[in-house]
Amino acid sequence: MTEYLQSLPDGWTIYVWLVAAAMILIVAGYFMWWAAKNEQFDEDIKYVIFDEKDKQKMSPEEFAKSQEVMKHQMQRREENLAKKDK
Repeated sequence: MTEYLQSLPDGWTIYVWLVAAAMILIVAGYFMWWAAKNEQFDEDIKYVIFDEKDKQKMSPEEFAKSQEVMKHQMQRREENLAKKDK
């Protein structure tokens, strides 16, 4: 194998790097697509950790938002579980 690599002309390693970079970009693009499709970029996810005990620590608007987000998350959970059971 060493003899074969030494017999190659100068500059062949750039093509290896180009192929590796292209593969990395393709894989990164696929995972970005997967994450977007599976709701991984949800900015409201931070509200899921709050519950009724946190009401006094939050403004009324934030608490209402957290309750709305939690309700939506529970609906999505039920939908996903129903899909899984089918």
